[in-house]
Amino acid sequence: MTTDAVPTAGSEPTPSTDKSSNPRVLKTRAGYAWIGLVIAAILGIVLLIFILQNLDQAQVSLFGWNWNLPIGVLVLLSVISGALVTALVGGYRILQLRRAAKKNL
Repeated sequence: MTTDAVPTAGSEPTPSTDKSSNPRVLKTRAGYAWIGLVIAAILGIVLLIFILQNLDQAQVSLFGWNWNLPIGVLVLLSVISGALVTALVGGYRILQLRRAAKKNL
């Protein structure tokens, strides 16, 4: 005859060695990079569809130069130039903060 151990009042539960009861997944930089690549690929596909659906020509004049480009390409170039300006301003601010931090050390 076998008897099962019945916990008594006040006894502490013993930790289980079963890995499925504590499903902790290690979060790594490689995992985040993979997620970023998948999101970038999806955004790239959406962007390609947008450009292919907006092939009507538009005239652009800048500093005396004139171009005829598809509207989708113009929007893409606008986004890229905005991102570059933002990166330049952010990079300059980071340099300012690093100089200030080195002075205070």
